[in-house]
Amino acid sequence: MSYTIGLKDGIMTFTIDRPHIRNAVNDEVTAGLEELVQKAQDPSIRLIIITASGKQAFCSGGDLSVFHALRTEEQAYGMLKRMSDVLYSIKTLPVPVVAVVNGAAVGGGCEIATACDYRLVWDHAKCGFIQGTLAITSGWGGGTYLLETLQHDKALKMLSEAKVYTANEMKELGWASAVIHNEQDHEEFFESMKKIHPDVHRAYKEMAIRKWHMTGLQERVEQEVRRCAILWEKDAHHDAVDNFLNKSQK
Repeated sequence: MSYTIGLKDGIMTFTIDRPHIRNAVNDEVTAGLEELVQKAQDPSIRLIIITASGKQAFCSGGDLSVFHALRTEEQAYGMLKRMSDVLYSIKTLPVPVVAVVNGAAVGGGCEIATACDYRLVWDHAKCGFIQGTLAITSGWGGGTYLLETLQHDKALKMLSEAKVYTANEMKELGWASAVIHNEQDHEEFFESMKKIHPDVHRAYKEMAIRKWHMTGLQERVEQEVRRCAILWEKDAHHDAVDNFLNKSQK
């Protein structure tokens, strides 16, 4: 199994469990996120955590060894649309969603974390929207969510630079809610949230969701997906992935 879902004291934790491949997303992980969305509808759930196994990587994005087989715009759109739909569902869950970024979060991994309400980033983690190095844009909705999260110039710069940042840099930019140095930092964040009645958290999340509905967030994500699918089909993307895979195998 490429993921686990646990529940304790009203907190549901989704863990990507593919540390041997830097917790890259495959179809099974996508299916797991869809399962998470269904289970999170339980009214007894007060908080969702998304994290990953190990300390090396939170998520390195899509598993290129799997998704590189998608060659055409239509094929790419199917995969991108499925992931964007589940991330939109996660973003609009009625309870707070916290990404515990235990290691590198790059490409699609950064998109997953950006779809969450909070991002707790361990101090050793490196994060970045590196899709541009593969001649594509973000395609799971992450670019749209980043522009919702950060000031316009900071978000656009992060997307366009296509590089990784340190945890402290991500905190300065406003992407990381907190930088975690030890387990105590981790526990203090959640203890602080537990002090507030869950109905209050749900009420404030409703406000955010109303705003997103009014500003057409879902349609904006759809346009991001379609644009990425167009770029996916181009030779520049396939050549870049070939070069990346060849370097990785050496």
